[in-house]
Amino acid sequence: MSDVINGAVEALKAKLGDGGFDASVKFAIREEGSIVVDSDGVRASDEDTACTLTASADTFEAMMDGSLNPTVAFMTGKLSVDGDMGIAMRLGALLG
Repeated sequence: MSDVINGAVEALKAKLGDGGFDASVKFAIREEGSIVVDSDGVRASDEDTACTLTASADTFEAMMDGSLNPTVAFMTGKLSVDGDMGIAMRLGALLG
């Protein structure tokens, strides 16, 4: 597993706490791997989810450190969403 994925898992855990999220979302980080967030928590995984968010490692890092709002990332084409947009919006509100 890449250092980027390991760091991303820790960043999401810090943002969301131990409770996880009440829906299933996958963060696909281009050229690195995937992270799943659901009611079981945050983990490196590529399993199927209701919503997949895809971005570069730089975009993901900027969203995690607060320098890029997830909604802005989506509107500027830096973040793509496949699946349930409502889930993406709820998660974006928690992260943003």
